[in-house]
Amino acid sequence: MKSKSYAALVLAGTLAFTGAARAESAQGLALAQKQNCMSCHSVTRQFMGPSLHDVAAKYATRSDAVVYLTRKITEGSAGVWGPVPMPANTQVTQDEAMSLASWILTLK
Repeated sequence: MKSKSYAALVLAGTLAFTGAARAESAQGLALAQKQNCMSCHSVTRQFMGPSLHDVAAKYATRSDAVVYLTRKITEGSAGVWGPVPMPANTQVTQDEAMSLASWILTLK
């Protein structure tokens, strides 16, 4: 009987965590759409810019990945992923850029 209660508790915890992760992922995607990131990027495929999955994979091991990507989002970038530059996103606040960077890194 105790093992069934424990299993139910573990399942409930897993579902709660999964639900929270999905909500966070949906919020990240919604922010990326709102800020027009998806005009040049896709989550899973290369478009004008690299896929966000590829960005996450490339920078996942950097200890300063969130700070680095936040700066790239706000200031723009050129030459890192090919000939098409990413313009500065002056409409994105520092907090939004940090949220986007954190979300992107979850996509690896």
